[in-house]
Amino acid sequence: MNRIRITLTGVACVAALGLAGCGGGGSYGGGSDSTASTATDTSTVKVSDSPLGGILVDGGGRTLYLFTADGKNTNSMKCDTSCLKLWPPMEGKPKAGSGADAGLIGTTKGSKPQATYAGHPLYYYAKDKAPGDSKGQGIDGIWYVLGAEGKANKASLPSADDDGTGGYGY
Repeated sequence: MNRIRITLTGVACVAALGLAGCGGGGSYGGGSDSTASTATDTSTVKVSDSPLGGILVDGGGRTLYLFTADGKNTNSMKCDTSCLKLWPPMEGKPKAGSGADAGLIGTTKGSKPQATYAGHPLYYYAKDKAPGDSKGQGIDGIWYVLGAEGKANKASLPSADDDGTGGYGY
């Protein structure tokens, strides 16, 4: 009887530890309530003030980027899993928020439509952890934030990500 009780107690402890390690929801920026503000909110595209001027962000304040090699309303980026983790697309068709032009919002074609602005497919940069971060600005000379008019803002940031990975992280 004691052997069964000890075994069951051990199994319960292992299960509890396993469940504790599974915490964190599916939010983009983490999983705890303290990081909820970094979750992606793809329902809105709006303009926010930044050190680069007025730039496009999502409803949660996450900076949106364009990839210069993409075609108009076409995601031409050939991205593997590592790339997609670093540069996830903004999916769906958001509404225009403050400062954004509703007439410039669209989507790419396909089974998972990607949000576009002025024909540019929109992306996030995974290393942007807080609203207003723009660490992806200018990486490899192909990733830029967008202004309200839908053009790449190629201004430099002194805090641009320079970790030697070439922006792809692999």
